Amino acid sequence: MIVEKPFGRDLSSALSLANSLSALFTENQIYRIDHYLGKEMVQNVISLRFSNKVFSNVWSNHSISNVQITFKEPFGTDGRGGYFDQFGIIRDIIQNHLLQILTLVAMEKPKDLSADSIRDEKVRVLRSVRPLKLDNCVLGQYVRAPNGNGESYLDDPTVPKGSKTATFATIVMYLDNDRWEGVPFIMKAGKATNERKAEVRIQFKNELLPFGDPAHRNELVLRVQPKEAVYLKVNTKSPGLSTISDLVQTELDLSYFSRFAELLLPDAYEALIYDVLCGQQGNFVRTDELIEAWRVFTPLLDEIESKQIDPIPYAYGTRGPKESDDLMFRVGFKPNLDYKWEPPVLSKL
Repeated sequence: MIVEKPFGRDLSSALSLANSLSALFTENQIYRIDHYLGKEMVQNVISLRFSNKVFSNVWSNHSISNVQITFKEPFGTDGRGGYFDQFGIIRDIIQNHLLQILTLVAMEKPKDLSADSIRDEKVRVLRSVRPLKLDNCVLGQYVRAPNGNGESYLDDPTVPKGSKTATFATIVMYLDNDRWEGVPFIMKAGKATNERKAEVRIQFKNELLPFGDPAHRNELVLRVQPKEAVYLKVNTKSPGLSTISDLVQTELDLSYFSRFAELLLPDAYEALIYDVLCGQQGNFVRTDELIEAWRVFTPLLDEIESKQIDPIPYAYGTRGPKESDDLMFRVGFKPNLDYKWEPPVLSKL
């Protein structure tokens, strides 16, 4: 039995659906699809983490300052606002797609690569999530840009008049375990933003001596879409007639479309349907995993809805509300505004 999300809209509805399914099917017959688990770079997280010794000793709060998991798309609801309005950006993206990525980034090493060993560790991560606070949450809703570009969410004729449904959210999460104590996981998702992007950005702590401020923070970035890539931002001596104290930030770059140019990556759904045909359940959501995910988010969602929180307006085609950046800075993210990753250009021989 293949089941596509949404798997409920809160804890009680998820439990009801799970009980209905379990009355007819055993766990090993149920394949709950979260298509992000079929994306190449998401499936690469476990391989990257646990097959490379170089990451073993730095993958914790001793070296990592914060982790960002981001989803952005440059268009709005485009006529499907009536459906979207029933769920909002937290239910539609963060509670499932981004949370699944968080569990893979934060999990402990599984005893083997079997489906249940991997999912056992993901469930342990979910059970360690600290209760979410409204103070660590920013909600937004897009409006027409000052230059007239785009439309407001409320202009969609399928959206109820006066809707307070968020089309953008930033939520800071913490895990109560030894590895991740004190590290903020910044979950950010938005529609009608300035670009299409999904990525994991792991920002490391400062290396203070002997360079001080010129040594920008290292970042390991897993770019999920578009142009799948893994790159590590590093500091190096500025080339040419310069001293060793003249630093420039660059990257060690593994861009899939250049390194694996001849390889055709399957669509996420193609990869997952193939897993179903092979009876492989590791990339599907188990019942206890689903219930724990809703246990994490239902209290926050209930609070937002009971208090009728007004989302902050942000202009169509922008980064989102300024308050989102303010929250990220408050919990410890430090941007390098002079740096921007550019995908490599394939040369023609």
